[in-house]
Amino acid sequence: MLTANFPWLTTSILFPIAASLLIPFIPDKDGKTIRWYALVVGLIDFAILVYAFYNYYDFSTSEMQLFESYTWVPQLDLNWSVGADGLSMPLILLTGFITTLATLAAWPVTLKPRLFYFLLLTMYGGQIAVFAVQDMLLFFLTWELELIPIYLLLSIWGGKKRHYAATKFILYTAGGSLFILLSALGMAFYGDTVTFDMRSLMQKDFPLTLQLWFYTGFLIAYAVKLPIIPLHTWLPDAHGEATAPVHMLLAGILLKMGGYALIRMNAEMLPAAHATVAPALVILGVVNIIYAALTSFAQRNLKRKIAYSSISHMGFVLLGIASFTDLGLSGAVLQMVSHGLIGASLFFLVGATYDRTHTLMLDEMGGVGQKMPKIFSMFTACSLASLALPGMSGFVAELMVFVGFATSDAYAPPFKVLVVMLAAVGVILTPIYLLSMLREIFYGPENKTLTSHEQLMDAEPREVFIISALLVPIIGIGLYPKLLTQIYDVKTQQLTARLREQVPSLAQKTPTETILQAFKPELLKAPTLDRVQ
Repeated sequence: MLTANFPWLTTSILFPIAASLLIPFIPDKDGKTIRWYALVVGLIDFAILVYAFYNYYDFSTSEMQLFESYTWVPQLDLNWSVGADGLSMPLILLTGFITTLATLAAWPVTLKPRLFYFLLLTMYGGQIAVFAVQDMLLFFLTWELELIPIYLLLSIWGGKKRHYAATKFILYTAGGSLFILLSALGMAFYGDTVTFDMRSLMQKDFPLTLQLWFYTGFLIAYAVKLPIIPLHTWLPDAHGEATAPVHMLLAGILLKMGGYALIRMNAEMLPAAHATVAPALVILGVVNIIYAALTSFAQRNLKRKIAYSSISHMGFVLLGIASFTDLGLSGAVLQMVSHGLIGASLFFLVGATYDRTHTLMLDEMGGVGQKMPKIFSMFTACSLASLALPGMSGFVAELMVFVGFATSDAYAPPFKVLVVMLAAVGVILTPIYLLSMLREIFYGPENKTLTSHEQLMDAEPREVFIISALLVPIIGIGLYPKLLTQIYDVKTQQLTARLREQVPSLAQKTPTETILQAFKPELLKAPTLDRVQ
């Protein structure tokens, strides 16, 4: 493991939490000082993450880096252990980036600003911790840490049905978290030693039956967070009532916790069970893509339309995780980062549009493009990114998942063809409902029943900056994916090799052979130069 002399990750986790505790003591009457304080704290913490990444992260190794471990409860081998590798580092950076922008997006908040920014900064540290901790019990505690802030952010600053949405969120996620604790305890107490250390747990020889029980427990918890249908219903309700900065945190970071944990716990720590359950993940992924896309197509509420679109896009993560190919798993990680950026941008623009039109119903909108050209342009660009326009990150991620799954020899050809065809239906539906959404909001005659249209104001510089900051990595990754993939390529390749060992038919095949066999089977049968001679 590569280490740094300074505890960078611990600092990035504890700094915003400690800074949030000072908010009650900052003199402020109208909340302006508090919001600047929160923004500066967010920028400093993001700068810490970028500095540590730039100076101490090595792309050429799959080992845990920036590792720190401090004894906490020695009787249980429970330690404060944090580190970053190819799976967690991109999401740690994404967390810092999105949360800092969400702090800036919260500028108009005037109701209880001290409590609002206190919760925002507390979540900042907790979200980084979820991706960084290397102890199962500590992972459970940090996973739970974000529940209370989100619950309060929804129930206090949400819409008319905020209490219902917040209660549903806490019941679903807290209920799912119980399965994390049960599986973690079972893994920790199995065998001769009691340990919650993830590296030690990976070395334990769990029988397949026991692995399947642990895998199922984790899957239920992460299916809620990802979310996977039918455990998804909390998300449209939460998005339907949330404010713009909370939208950004939900779409940009919280959903990625489920995908990350599914790779880290289910695939990496329980590979034999993953090889057994992978076909079910493929089916669930296809259901996510098709069902959520069709539901999004039918939604007339703008927030719920984008929420179901998010669920559909996360189905590609499941396909990539279950593909047993380097390309598919790499595409799954890229899709998580890409959707974090695109989802945050779309939901921020939904909030900005609502602030001006005071409605979320598409039937009540129309013709606002001429009065809000900047918002129209930004909304169009982000929607094109979401529908996977070539040159943007969404296209690269979905293409990698498609090709990675199509070239996998873990599944029979008829099954692969069926899955690819069904997933393609979701890809076709996405531009239909997104472009029709743009048409109903911005094109056509103005709806005269909305008197607020006469007072519509275009995007202010703060809003333009937030969307520009999100579009830069979206386009940058789309044009040059190596900007991101080089961070985790070595790790995903190592993990794929570990997973392929669990499937006898894949153990002796290299990824190159798999791809050649999928596209041109005769190449594998071609005579060698020695035979020709």
